[in-house]
Amino acid sequence: MNDLYQKIITMTQSGLPVESRPFLSIAKELGVSEQLVIDSFKKMNDSGLIRRIGIVPNHYAIGYTHNLMTVWDIDDKKADSLGKEIGQLEFVSHCYRRPRHLPDWPYNIFAMVHGKTKQEADERMEEIRILLQSDCHQFCALKSSRILKKTGLRL
Repeated sequence: MNDLYQKIITMTQSGLPVESRPFLSIAKELGVSEQLVIDSFKKMNDSGLIRRIGIVPNHYAIGYTHNLMTVWDIDDKKADSLGKEIGQLEFVSHCYRRPRHLPDWPYNIFAMVHGKTKQEADERMEEIRILLQSDCHQFCALKSSRILKKTGLRL
């Protein structure tokens, strides 16, 4: 990581400026061109230094008060492809694969589901179950009761 990348990451780790040209604002503060900031983000993403730039909403504040971390026991050979399908559902904010911890924890796919009501969240979990059909051996839902952290890594 070079000095410019570190400065950009430090400046944006709490979020991008909320304006029509956030990269220009960053560039002005750093004394570089807007294009250099954009290119730097692309290079950091391509190299794996950063994984993505994304919105981190407070689901409770926008009305999604019923949030379920759904966990799924899916055949390992199909977990990546089915995980991608789950992750593309509009009501799933994030989906990832994790190692099983047998015999107590057989689940290898985790997907966060959001709903404005308990019924809506449960229906969305059921949509995933229908999508997976016989490829899912068992599943469980862990209901969120409060937000503990809504930030990424800080340098």
